[in-house]
Amino acid sequence: MNTKINFLGNEFKNPIIPASGTFGFGYEFADLYDLNILGSIATKGTTLSPRYGNDLPRIAECPAGLINAIGLQNPGADKVISEELPKLDKVYKEKIIQNIGGHSIAEYQDCVKKFNNVDKVFAIELNISCPNVQGGGMAFGVDPDIAYELVSKVKKVCKKPLIIKLSPNVTDIVAMAKAVESAGADAISLVNTMVGMRIDLKTGKPIISIKKGGYSGPGIFPIALRMVYDVSHNVNIPVIGMGGITNAYDVIEMMYAGASLVQIGAQNLVDPYACKKIIEDLPRVMHELSIENLNEIIGKAK
Repeated sequence: MNTKINFLGNEFKNPIIPASGTFGFGYEFADLYDLNILGSIATKGTTLSPRYGNDLPRIAECPAGLINAIGLQNPGADKVISEELPKLDKVYKEKIIQNIGGHSIAEYQDCVKKFNNVDKVFAIELNISCPNVQGGGMAFGVDPDIAYELVSKVKKVCKKPLIIKLSPNVTDIVAMAKAVESAGADAISLVNTMVGMRIDLKTGKPIISIKKGGYSGPGIFPIALRMVYDVSHNVNIPVIGMGGITNAYDVIEMMYAGASLVQIGAQNLVDPYACKKIIEDLPRVMHELSIENLNEIIGKAK
């Protein structure tokens, strides 16, 4: 069974990548299992300057997932480069995908520049769901024109492959994908979390401190699958699929829809061994479904 995947000129031993925000900076999981079995790691979202994040509470459980409103809590780009990535390098030898967030085009550009010469980083994953302070708080990822402007300007300063992480909270996901592709994106990852909320029945108030947050988990899998299918069949750049994946069968389904790689998100918070279990079970599921080579099934659902 061949689980290797060729992606943007790089060979991954398998398509399994812990998603940004659900795996920290990776080394935290090294006591649980050998991280070198992973295809890659998408790091915790990093901004130019340190961010505390949102006030507590910022996690709410749901029947088929969870809501989070962490708020890009991170130590800032300089500390990630000087402290977090060296710690990861001691326990994980492959290159990683560095997730980056920002609230203005200049902030995104300056943060990307910090990682241009970091050898550990294979590609930049741009989270464009952040509020655009230049556009009255509208997220970069909900307007094709704003997304195009951001991606085109970041692409000019980025020396590594640029992956754009799209929000599902849009009317036309294909229009967003085409906009970032035309702006120079090398790949697209989707979907980010959906907007959701929970209410505390004892107080009658929202559980999350900022009222609403990002909903992720098994409940969004069919939506994510549909969006990966729609985007992958309408762009000419590779797609990384994510959203509610919990097992090896989900991985195969997401790849049939058009994903070249997959990211495992909320399931890491439910089961810290999730990625390990999926990787170990993948050859068995491939054999069961008569799949010899994963590269051959990408986008085969018509």
